[in-house]
Amino acid sequence: MATRADSLSRPASAAILIACAVAFAAVLSLVAGATHDRIERNRQAWIQQRLDALVAPSSHDNDLLTDRIDVVSPDILGIPQPVPIYRARRNGEPVAAILHTVAPDGYHGPIGLLVAIAYDGSLIGVQVVRHQETPGLGDQFENRRRDWIENFRGRSLADPPQQRWSVRKDGGDFDSFTGATLTPRAIVKATRRALEYYGARRDQIFATSSGASP
Repeated sequence: MATRADSLSRPASAAILIACAVAFAAVLSLVAGATHDRIERNRQAWIQQRLDALVAPSSHDNDLLTDRIDVVSPDILGIPQPVPIYRARRNGEPVAAILHTVAPDGYHGPIGLLVAIAYDGSLIGVQVVRHQETPGLGDQFENRRRDWIENFRGRSLADPPQQRWSVRKDGGDFDSFTGATLTPRAIVKATRRALEYYGARRDQIFATSSGASP
């Protein structure tokens, strides 16, 4: 038979268990918050490195990560999701825009791209930042073999003419990879679309307040 002491100890035990559960939940929350913050810092550093590789830090004096807008233009960019645009300025004057866009029709799925465009509309460079292509295809545009993607540097909608912004198999001016057409076709198309969007919205891109959508 339970004693009076046993009866009194049950609420105390329950209170201890509840206190332990609350403390444990608080610890988990702190750990989750710290982990989230670390992941976000790593993500920001990762993006910063890639932006710096395209647009030299010496060419601008603003913070690209904070001087950013998000745009939605499925009719021009060909994708429904928002596209971040990082803006480079020097003494307040526009220098370049970097569109973080997507080629949705890669061979093995979407291909994430950074397309850096100088103020005059010429390409500073293109960088693939995410893909699911096979290693053989990825070699064509990753750091260890960049000859193909470096061919975009200095190009514009006037060089080649806009109607020839496609791979040679489709009547354009850009080479395909050996034995592959879908991946280069997707990258060329997404790059052309980024140039088209920039050409149509340049003034809006640089006039819109950071964090807003033009």
